[in-house]
Amino acid sequence: MLLKLRAGEKLYINGAVIRVERKATIELLNDATFLLEAHVIQPDEASTPLRQLYFTLQTELMDRDAAPIARKMFKTMLADTSAAFGPGAVAEGLREAQALAESGRIFEALKAIRALYPREAELLTGAPQTNAAA
Repeated sequence: MLLKLRAGEKLYINGAVIRVERKATIELLNDATFLLEAHVIQPDEASTPLRQLYFTLQTELMDRDAAPIARKMFKTMLADTSAAFGPGAVAEGLREAQALAESGRIFEALKAIRALYPREAELLTGAPQTNAAA
């Protein structure tokens, strides 16, 4: 897998934080767990139920020591979040994220949760959101 990074951009691989000084292309030659800086949210950005769920799953991916605790929290939070949103598109997306996470495809599960952000915003504010908010 080829990853193209801009100067100063961070890459999180197997819990390590790597920052490139100059524009770089990195080729991962084996199976590695990684996140690009653009996909990482900080604790203060976890301000909605789905973002909190995302942050918990992100922690599982990035911090091996905290992974077992984060996994338990994710399962509990997922059940509570699904119940709070009730039936519909968010619940369907959360079922997909759960299946992906349970099969070890954490990055794809994170992507599935991010895709739900616009719908969550609509439900929380009552106003339709554009895809740019995702």
